Amino acid sequence: MHKSFAITWLLTIACMASLPVAAQVQHPVKWAYMARPKGPGKYEVVAKATLEKGWHLYSQTTPDGGPIPTSFRFTKNPLVDLTGSVKEVGKLEKHHEKLFGVDVHQFSREVSFVQVVMLKGKVKTNVSGSVEYMLCNDKECLPPTTKDFSVVLK
Repeated sequence: MHKSFAITWLLTIACMASLPVAAQVQHPVKWAYMARPKGPGKYEVVAKATLEKGWHLYSQTTPDGGPIPTSFRFTKNPLVDLTGSVKEVGKLEKHHEKLFGVDVHQFSREVSFVQVVMLKGKVKTNVSGSVEYMLCNDKECLPPTTKDFSVVLK
């Protein structure tokens, strides 16, 4: 009995010791999505990124050999027309990225990406898609990440 209790106890301790390692997964950006009405059938779909201190997110335009640029893909919806391209609203920083050896455009703290859409008639529908992005700080870069989103238009 004592031997099985000791083995169970050791396994429990080993599992608990591994918990802090799993808890160290980094997610230094929070995304929020919304739709702002701008007139009859016209909306701004906004994806707002809020970054932890020291981290930055790259612009939609980065040079070859640099980090992965932020990019948006919208799911086709026959009830919605996209107007223009996704605009960046935030303090754009020009920075020489030592990790890649190139000059980049990046955002720290927060940035909003805005896509204007038009509804085809008086309907309730969603604009959905995904955002791909890469985050770095002065010591490391996280692998590119893709997040899905969906925003209700009423």
